[in-house]
Amino acid sequence: MERKVGIIGVAYSKFGVRNDVNFNELAYESFKEAINSSNIDLKDISFLIVSNVGVWSSEPLPAVSLGEYLGLIGIGTLRVEAACASGSAAIKIAYDMIKSGEHEVIAVIGIEKMNESTTPIVVEMIGRAGNYFWEFENFGLTFPGYYALYATAYMNKYGAKEEDLCEVAIKNHYYGARNPKAHFQKEVTLEECMNSRYVAWPLKLYDCSPISDGSATVILASEDFIRKSGVKEPIWIRSIGASNDTSNLSKRENFLSLKATVEAADKAYKKANIDKDKLTKIFDVIEVHDCFTIAEILACEDLGLFKRGEGYKIIREKQTYIGGMIPVNLSGGLKAKGHPLGATGISMLVELVKQLKYEVEKQRQADIKNGLALAHNVGGTGHYAYVTILSR
Repeated sequence: MERKVGIIGVAYSKFGVRNDVNFNELAYESFKEAINSSNIDLKDISFLIVSNVGVWSSEPLPAVSLGEYLGLIGIGTLRVEAACASGSAAIKIAYDMIKSGEHEVIAVIGIEKMNESTTPIVVEMIGRAGNYFWEFENFGLTFPGYYALYATAYMNKYGAKEEDLCEVAIKNHYYGARNPKAHFQKEVTLEECMNSRYVAWPLKLYDCSPISDGSATVILASEDFIRKSGVKEPIWIRSIGASNDTSNLSKRENFLSLKATVEAADKAYKKANIDKDKLTKIFDVIEVHDCFTIAEILACEDLGLFKRGEGYKIIREKQTYIGGMIPVNLSGGLKAKGHPLGATGISMLVELVKQLKYEVEKQRQADIKNGLALAHNVGGTGHYAYVTILSR
């Protein structure tokens, strides 16, 4: 019989350029806070899962190193890599292990020290996460280039402008400025965004997420353990949907949607018995994968929140702020909170758990009416997609 799985402890570190700590210390920063918030002992944890891409950092075996440093020895561990969706993939594995009855409590830690490498190296290594031999080697595509293709196709079909992309950055920097753990804690204006230099037309500097260091930890537990141990106010994982798409972009149908997101969302909604026609009234707050500003617009449409071609209009009307149709990325998103790849998907769940429990800063706290939240995490250029639904 399948069991319910709850989240009993969460935290993420300060994101940014973290030269002040080493790899293990950065992981400990979120792990300690998550353990303290869960009110459990180390001995209660029966497995450790580490989400890490890590090609830019000096630690080649992060799960081994962290297991020793955190005192989690003799329980079993593994490392998960699914590009930018590594964190959500790690959560899915832990969720399934507990749901099956194999484990009671699992710690999932996502971590990256991306700034141990120079910017050109990081840009190259992320670029290799697409289709290496065809797209990277032949055409020199990096991730700004990939998402510039999405942006130009979207603008051409629906009439969106560069100013509309900037509206995403403005909103996410607004909330990032109110998040003390965000990489960027500064608001930006439309003029600043529009005047920033081009990275890959039409994407400018403020349309792109930063190269970040950071860690995030989530402690998952079975319903049985939660009931017996008396853990207060767990947040439950209602469902997780996952999908993938072709490695080569030329084999996909268009640049106006990420098919993997659509499929992952449909699976998650079906498992959670969510009415797809009432999404903006059902969910109190969502976190989506805004590695670039166009990605947030596409995500909102792919998830079914907005009709095709209308996402930029709704964002232009400020309907994704608190008090609007649906609050999106109140953490600051990848755009302002930061994007340490292995920690990203996990930090989304940390943010949403805290939102559902009214534990974030007042200026970015959503109004929780239904007790439902959604996290959307993409890996590669839509190669992986995970949609996780949480409930009080």
